[in-house]
Amino acid sequence: MWGFGLFFFLFTSYAILRPVRDTMGIASGVHHLQWLFSATFITMLVAVPIHGWLNAHVPRTRFVDWIYGFFALNMLSFALGLFFWPSSPWLARVFFVWLSVFNLFVVSVSWSLMADVFDLAQARRLFGFIAGGASAGGIAGPVFGALMVNILSVSGLLVASALMLGCAAFAKSRLMRWRLTRDTAAEQESRQQPVSGNPFSGFTLVIGSPYLLCLAGFVMLLTTASTFLYFEQARLVAENFPTRGAQIRVFSVIDGIVQALSLICQLFITGSFARRFGLLGLLTVVPLLIVAGFLVLAACPTFGVVAAVMGIRRVGEYAFIRPGREMLFTRMPVAVKYRAKNFLDTVVYRAGDAVSGWVSSTLMLLAHSPLYISFAGAFLALIWAGCGYLLAQHKNEAPERA
Repeated sequence: MWGFGLFFFLFTSYAILRPVRDTMGIASGVHHLQWLFSATFITMLVAVPIHGWLNAHVPRTRFVDWIYGFFALNMLSFALGLFFWPSSPWLARVFFVWLSVFNLFVVSVSWSLMADVFDLAQARRLFGFIAGGASAGGIAGPVFGALMVNILSVSGLLVASALMLGCAAFAKSRLMRWRLTRDTAAEQESRQQPVSGNPFSGFTLVIGSPYLLCLAGFVMLLTTASTFLYFEQARLVAENFPTRGAQIRVFSVIDGIVQALSLICQLFITGSFARRFGLLGLLTVVPLLIVAGFLVLAACPTFGVVAAVMGIRRVGEYAFIRPGREMLFTRMPVAVKYRAKNFLDTVVYRAGDAVSGWVSSTLMLLAHSPLYISFAGAFLALIWAGCGYLLAQHKNEAPERA
């Protein structure tokens, strides 16, 4: 329940701000989105070594607190900036990049914590339910944002988001207290130590393992499908909903529907699906659905179809892919859980965003039609499914030591 609560507060914090970020991305110009994605990737390259250094100097039991506290202070700073300069295009661009960094870092370190706290048997039983906290928060956040944006303004939403992040830190402390009461003396001592390694250990661990390289490919292809759909959705929202308030409400409604469907799947479907079809089902069913979705989009490129396919991808990621990916880490060493995993979840993820953003923009510029993007997306989603198949079939080849 504390794990569920941690993700509930964490995703409420993020989901309050996601529609604001998407609106600010449109405000900067849809044709500039690939630049924002590239800036996010470059920021990740700077942030990950800092994360690695901090990981080597802060005890594992306190590491998540430092990450949450840093981003909560950032939120309060942005609240002041947007209060005084609400229409600044450069502040909008910085906020877009910052939130794109924030969501990956806090989610990555939180799942690292879960992989550290629970063993594989517990993960199979509980990770679907714990991930349901993220979807519940994903429902509460957009609803709160849609109802309160005109009352609190964007600055007020940032303050509320910072408070939710503080609640997530409290839930984390209760979860660690539960874990420590069940640890042996040696395990308790280990948790009081930092994770050994240098700031670039995550990169070297991934490069040195064929299995982790395959996982990196899986993550890159996941982000490619997402980015292709995101760009097309942003273009159609900008065309159909011209004001910032209307755009925030549209994105909030979409987020609310996605999270509601994700929560239903996580509470009632994911666990039984995982027991029946295992990792193979969790890691391949969504890519195959996205192949079909891109083919439908090629025939009917409307806002409704884009929103539906994007929704399937997001629901599938939250309910099936994310629990499946995190199960892979439960048997891996601590260094892989905290360092290699963070590298995959941040640098590799945003590298996929940046590369696919430029590919999508180039295809649109050359072809002046989403048709080619849809066919390219279907082909890459098929390769994505193949990577999922290999990861599930060769799970015993995951690194057992750092």
